[in-house]
Parts: sequence; structure tokens; C-alpha cells
Amino acid sequence: MRWDIFCKVIDNHGDVGVCWRLARQLADEGGDTVRLWIDEPSALQWMAPGGHPGVSVIAWQEPLSPALLAQDAPDVLIEAFGCTPSPQWVAHFAQAAAARDADSRRSPAPARSWINLEYLSAEPVVERLHGLPSPVFHGPGAGRIKHFFYPGFTPSTGGLLRERDLLTQQTAFTPASWLYDHGIAPRPGAQRITLFCYEPPALPDLLAQAAARTPAARLLITPGRAAAAVSAARARLDPQLDPRLAIDWLPYLPQPQFDRLLWSADLNFVRGEDSLVRALWAGAPFIWQIYPQHDAAHHAKLDAFLDWLDAPPSLRDAHRAWNGIALDRLHLPDEATLALWRECITAARARLLAQDDLATRLRRFVTEKKL
Repeated sequence: MRWDIFCKVIDNHGDVGVCWRLARQLADEGGDTVRLWIDEPSALQWMAPGGHPGVSVIAWQEPLSPALLAQDAPDVLIEAFGCTPSPQWVAHFAQAAAARDADSRRSPAPARSWINLEYLSAEPVVERLHGLPSPVFHGPGAGRIKHFFYPGFTPSTGGLLRERDLLTQQTAFTPASWLYDHGIAPRPGAQRITLFCYEPPALPDLLAQAAARTPAARLLITPGRAAAAVSAARARLDPQLDPRLAIDWLPYLPQPQFDRLLWSADLNFVRGEDSLVRALWAGAPFIWQIYPQHDAAHHAKLDAFLDWLDAPPSLRDAHRAWNGIALDRLHLPDEATLALWRECITAARARLLAQDDLATRLRRFVTEKKL
């Protein structure tokens, strides 16, 4: 099949990350061709250097060139995270879809599919909305039907992105070798903590606790907002503690290397959607900073995720403190607490591994559903 994925970069490149992983998996595991239409492709220079076989990237600018409009329409059109695809391309797609519908002479083939790939959530409403049709009444796509496709954590949703060879890669992985190759020296007895975050209010307290430990926790700081937030938080740190901080400032990492960073840590602080999923597959304890919304709707989303996770009270309290929902302090876990969190994450990961991944469910949806 031919897939077109439209992506607009909102901020932080998480949307690009999800779309690139999906495109890569469709090409790898289905032998399909994928065009990723993206309005800001610069992030792929470090996220996916060298590109990927079967995936072409289109710098999405309006109006579309005649050369683009001369290309074949896709079998599946995906608008990711509520972005509006190019009106010219929607018209091209709708015309091709109508022609396929009307061609009764050809052997039966799945109808061309228009998918609205939604945000990830553990809220119960996701199971009710997943797969529902959305007739298009206006614009160049009038008369066609979109379908909602919701990623999720249960068999009644669209699932999560997971490469077919993920477990094989993890089995062959050696954290010490990866850390050495990336210039991260060993620090015996120190917890390794990855920080990929926005600007959590509890960050100064976390730095103080990390520095006060014996030995001090090893902080692996990702670039961008996390690095800027750590630099700002250090200005509020006790001058006697700051010299004790053990910090490695990381460069931007391609997706496969970011995954291995999470595999190498004792505790991961992650943010947004893509890194949450990768933290689950890593199987290590983690604390998730959910994307904040002005109406505090993210509070309910975080609680729904923690309910699905069956998080113990200490892990639930840590999430609420890290996200600024509760006034209680964030307590950096000791080894016993870390073991409890690891047991929780491992159990959740096992539940997910027993389900089909998102790309498999998506391909099944567009080939079997009467669209």
C-alpha cells in the first residue's frame, strides 16, 4: 500500500517523532511506501539522519507544486494529531477514492482510507471513540468519510507503536557498552537518571536530592528544554551542593539511540507522548511529565494513565509532584521504592506485549473495515 502521513510541528518535535516511527514501521514490516508530509522537517536531520528505505519526506508548503500533484494519490491518507492536510491533496485523494469506488470491473480492493490519528490517552472515552466514522460535509473532501484512530493501552483501542524486533534488540543490548560509546564514564553505585522534561516545578528539589546522595546520582540531561531547565534550576541550588552534581549533557540523539538511553537508566523522567511509550518498552521505572493544558485537562489524563498503570501510591505521588498537581515534595526513590516501581512497569509492559502493536492494528483496520 501507499501511505501519506501529514504532520504539522506544534512544538518539541514529539509529533514528528510519532509520525516518523509510524512511517518507518509501515515501510519495514509491510513493505509499503510512505510519504511523510511535514511543514518543519529540520528535526529529522538529527532524529533520523540518513532517512529510511521506503520512506520519503516531503517539505510541506502551500500551494503544492504541479510535480507533487502529478503523483499518485495514496491508498491511506493520515492526518496526524488533528492537522489539516493540504486542500489540494485532499481533492486529489478524494477524486482517486471516488474513481476506485466506481470501478466495478477491477478485482475487489480496500477502499481508499482517510484516517484521523489522534493523541494518546488512557481515558475511557478513547475506547468509545476509536474507529468511529466522521463524514466530511464541506471542502474538497466532501462526501468522503474519515475514521478516528486512537492510540491506547487496551485491546479496544489502536494500541502503541512497537517494532517487531524490539525484544530481540533489547536482549542483545549491553548498557555499559552503550554508555562507554557515548562518553558516559561509569560511576559505581550511583543511580543513572535520564531527564527529558519541560520545566517541572520540582526540578530544583530533584537536583538537590541527586547531589546530596552518596554517591551523587548521575544525571543524563537531554538537550533543548530539559537542558535549559536544569541550567536555570541550578541557579537556585545550594552552592555547597552544586559541585556534587554529576551531570552528563547529551547531544540530540537519533531515535534508536534515544531508546537505548532509556534502556541504560535506572530511572527515566520523560515527557509528551512518544517518550512515554518508549519508557514503557524500556521496562525501567519512569516518571512522566504530561503536556500541560491551560484548562488543567491534563490532570484527568494523567490520573487515567496512572489508574491503567496500577501505579503504587509512591509512584502516583511522584507523578503528581513532578507535574505540579500536588504540593507535596518529589522524593527521589531509594532502591526499595525503585524496585517496587520497576515491578509495576514490568507488569504493565507485559500486558502491552500481549497485544498487537499500533501499525498492525492500523493496517488491519484499513484493509478489513468497510470504509
